[in-house]
Amino acid sequence: MNQLRLDPLTGRWVVVSTDRANRPRAFAPRMASIQADTSRPCPFCPGNEESTSPTLETLGPDGKWRVRVVPNLHPAFEGDAPFVVTNRGPVFTQATAGGIHEVLILSPDHQNSWSMLTDDQTGAVMRAISDRINEHAAIPGLRYSQAIVNAGREAGASIEHPHGQLLGMSFVPRELVEEQAGFARFAGRCLLCTTVDAEENVGHRVVYSDEQVLVVCPFWSGSPYEMLVIPRAHGPHLHHSPTTDLLAVGRALKIALGRLRAVLGDIAYNLVFHSAPYRAPEPYHWHVHVVPKLTTVAGFELGTGVLINIVNPEQAAEELAAPERVAETG
Repeated sequence: MNQLRLDPLTGRWVVVSTDRANRPRAFAPRMASIQADTSRPCPFCPGNEESTSPTLETLGPDGKWRVRVVPNLHPAFEGDAPFVVTNRGPVFTQATAGGIHEVLILSPDHQNSWSMLTDDQTGAVMRAISDRINEHAAIPGLRYSQAIVNAGREAGASIEHPHGQLLGMSFVPRELVEEQAGFARFAGRCLLCTTVDAEENVGHRVVYSDEQVLVVCPFWSGSPYEMLVIPRAHGPHLHHSPTTDLLAVGRALKIALGRLRAVLGDIAYNLVFHSAPYRAPEPYHWHVHVVPKLTTVAGFELGTGVLINIVNPEQAAEELAAPERVAETG
């Protein structure tokens, strides 16, 4: 049974989920393009649907799926147990790890990462994320959903086929609590609305911009080529956003990841979708973090929580805003 355990030094909950050690290791090294275990068919490819749990949701015409959501076979959170904290000693605090853990299969095509999807396909993925968070929000006892994409083994993926994960949980994680506090501390209007205006005014860190979305390498980037994708329309909740904004963010992610690939090659990365807890009030502004896996978090970072970025965000944005120029001069 999965557990949450409280780290009393940081106030963060840790998930203890030993079953996840049994996940298949079908992901090949980044220099290869095939599964490491070729004796087993990919469970996420069309025709192998029986290899997964029953489908929760599909998007696609004429009975052919374009995006598919299934329960994770090795969930970090599962069951409808309420969030109950138990103290087993002066420093031993645990809680039930009830919730939902789902897999979001981005495309029927085994080779198509987010940067290779069509605009229609990225739109379908964003609609599926919104639909699932909306479903999670209606379940009593759940408070927050985390949508992620781990692309590449270095980023935590265990299967090569492009996919994401959706986790509905009964508590609000520390990272979100800290972001909410950042919005609350900010004097003036919304922190990210102000960021959009400020970054466009200076222009040094803009990677991509259109009428609905801004992509920047933020001033406070903690890792090389990190990007922040911000919808211009203010709203705390991804699942309450208009379809037009969801489509625009999906397309902006495709463009940003395509430029990352053009500049740095087929590198691993994480996408982290941050939306406010379901019933959280303002202030908050949903957004997406793009974090390439280029450096190792070492002892100093682990010991202090202070990240060291070896590429300044102005240089990174200049390269990502015009990857064709990098290719010509590289």
